[in-house]
Amino acid sequence: MPEMYDVVIVGGGIAGGALAAVLARSGIAVAVLERDPVPLDRVRGEFMAPWGVAELKRLGLLETLAEAGGIFTKRSIPYDENTPGDSALPFALDLSAILPDVPGPFCMSHPAMCAALAAVAEAAGATVLRGVEKIDLLAGSPPTVSFSRDGVAAEWRPRLVIGADGRNSQVRRQLGLKVLADPPRMLIGGMLVQRVPEWPQDLQVIGTEGRMHFLVFPQGGDRVRLYLCYDFADKAPYSGSQRQENVIAAFAGLTCLPYADAISRAQPIGPFNAFSNEDRWTEDPTAAGVVLIGDAAGHNDPIIGQGLSIALRDIRLVSEIILADQWNQEAFRPYVEERLERMRRLRITARLAVTLRSEFGEEARMRRQRAGRRMRVDKMLSPVLASIVGPERLPAAAFEQATIDALLAS
Repeated sequence: MPEMYDVVIVGGGIAGGALAAVLARSGIAVAVLERDPVPLDRVRGEFMAPWGVAELKRLGLLETLAEAGGIFTKRSIPYDENTPGDSALPFALDLSAILPDVPGPFCMSHPAMCAALAAVAEAAGATVLRGVEKIDLLAGSPPTVSFSRDGVAAEWRPRLVIGADGRNSQVRRQLGLKVLADPPRMLIGGMLVQRVPEWPQDLQVIGTEGRMHFLVFPQGGDRVRLYLCYDFADKAPYSGSQRQENVIAAFAGLTCLPYADAISRAQPIGPFNAFSNEDRWTEDPTAAGVVLIGDAAGHNDPIIGQGLSIALRDIRLVSEIILADQWNQEAFRPYVEERLERMRRLRITARLAVTLRSEFGEEARMRRQRAGRRMRVDKMLSPVLASIVGPERLPAAAFEQATIDALLAS
């Protein structure tokens, strides 16, 4: 391997692998440092909204992931306690018609996506090192990154270090960047299951019943990913040794979901992991010689599934600056400013989604019913569409408090 790289990416997940592929294809000498020997099931990062698919296509990586087993969900049916069973069908959304030349949202196993992107990056000339330990970073011009692998220590001084090491980013911590956060309002957990052949592989479902908000995304074949959102007070069944069985039982008990009985026979093939759902963000994810992307730069509440789309937009903007041969911290100012506004808009969208989907009881049910009617029938302005088409496509007024107050009014 060369002693000098233009770019060193810390983190070999989806964001790190995709950026490495984009840069290596353009002749940039790039290395990826990844802690895990093999990609792991992170119970997140498997759904890509249509605006993220558009970014993936623009990066030239969509065909690669589709060929590696990814699938498109072309329909969304709002099975919910307000629209149970067949009563939800008139409100089905054709996701393939949302954005031009985008077949719909994209779903794929997180480990498979990581592996496919790493393979593309290596084929393009990138160096991908796994099992890396003790990564230390010093910002500067140039920055310094040191690490060990197989007991051998190394120290590199690339032109730029990219932090793509997730929401618990060590790069961000070592830089001492301040992280802002909303208070968590609920827990969200997911689990991969198989033996659900009845589930249509072009269908995604998002709904609420009783004291749970649920999401189902196909994963190909007879596999689906189940997500549950629930109150902290309700966490006991989902934190003990029987949590996998209890998750399936919760779905089996849904009266609004026609496929509940099919899910009752599902077999878990992955862990059930849950985490709190707050937004976290940095106002400036850069330092001298260092740029953060993806969750390392701050993440949106996962209730609206924007993580992959956010990361892909980050990759495009950062790669365009690098490929324009601009390497100093100030050159990344347009990325910083665009991301700050993008995350602000998505934060507002996610807060509304939590209010509508994950507040329970009769009053909350009626509020969800009113808001749904206002958006579907009255075509009232709302930020909700931002999570599908991208936050920049909506007018600024969609994110104003007056707009949200009107939508939620009694």
